[in-house]
Amino acid sequence: WLEPIFNNLIGFQRIYIDLPAHGRSLIDRDFSSSDDMVVNILDFLDQTIPNKEFSIIGFSYGGYLAQGIFYKRRDLVKSICLLAPALHLKQRNLPEKIAYVKDALELHSLDSDIRLAFETLMTFQTKENLEYFLNEIQPGRLLANREFLGSNWREKGYYFLEEPFNDVDILPQPALIILGKLDSICGYKDHSFLIDKFPNSTFAVLDQAGHMLQIEKRELVQELIKDWLITLLRYLT
Repeated sequence: WLEPIFNNLIGFQRIYIDLPAHGRSLIDRDFSSSDDMVVNILDFLDQTIPNKEFSIIGFSYGGYLAQGIFYKRRDLVKSICLLAPALHLKQRNLPEKIAYVKDALELHSLDSDIRLAFETLMTFQTKENLEYFLNEIQPGRLLANREFLGSNWREKGYYFLEEPFNDVDILPQPALIILGKLDSICGYKDHSFLIDKFPNSTFAVLDQAGHMLQIEKRELVQELIKDWLITLLRYLT
């Protein structure tokens, strides 16, 4: 869903990362926290684009890790885009989980594990969104290290040792924050402090959208990211 944005934009190298324990990225016994995740990703960046400036896009938990990367590499991160990101908050202000559209016939034929994930993540549970889910989300779920992800690391090591933005009031980097008003996983009300942190930012709360913004509001999200990238080009020149 992200790659088509670059059809008419040139000059951007893209590096897509499978987070540790996700997709084809492995994990070992030394991993026990989100801080370990960030160190691993930073090691990858240091090997792949050493001392080079870059921008970063993070979704959900990846958005939380993106904040940790930003904190550690603030001198190299030129801009940041956060989609429905988790925050450094143990208590989240979340709307009630509601399924506005639910195609019972399509859901009835699903494997129970897929159905549970789809119903948990999606607000608009339509046939079209199910196809997106099966093509784009489910393959990663099949490759993920469920033993690790289902372990007690979330209770012991999910939150960073340091809040990523606690040491600075104003950040000059262009930022894009996209949230869903119906997001019952990461919410949207807790994120308003980012407006003040990033004065050069676009802050969008999308109506009729839950956690899976890139599926439920695909075209709008794509246009917002395209605008952020164009802004970045102007900022760099």
